[in-house]
Amino acid sequence: MIDAASFKNIRLQGGFIVTEIEFAPEPLADALGREAAAQTRIVGNKFHLLLRSGLSQRELSVTLYHEVLEAASVASPNPPGSVMDFNEADFERAARAMHDESGEVSPENLNRMLQFHDFREE
Repeated sequence: MIDAASFKNIRLQGGFIVTEIEFAPEPLADALGREAAAQTRIVGNKFHLLLRSGLSQRELSVTLYHEVLEAASVASPNPPGSVMDFNEADFERAARAMHDESGEVSPENLNRMLQFHDFREE
């Protein structure tokens, strides 16, 4: 079972911090009005995640992997070449692969994923 509180204020590879994870009782939409599983607000090196309520444990895990990798790529002043040309589908594939290979998301697995994609300790 994923405990959102265990991710609060964790330090991530690349010098990022997940400051909060909240769950939205209403549906979420992306900038184009499409249904979304999550939204991430980036303030400096801090990530504030808003996740759609009711996701299965697998989808919650994949969504956290996806959002953190995408946020780190966007927030990094010099993103690693391994993610430089990623689009939405690439982030989703990487998140699903991480879940399939490493299991349910955890703070340790998030850092492992970022390290795999060449984000370094700051």
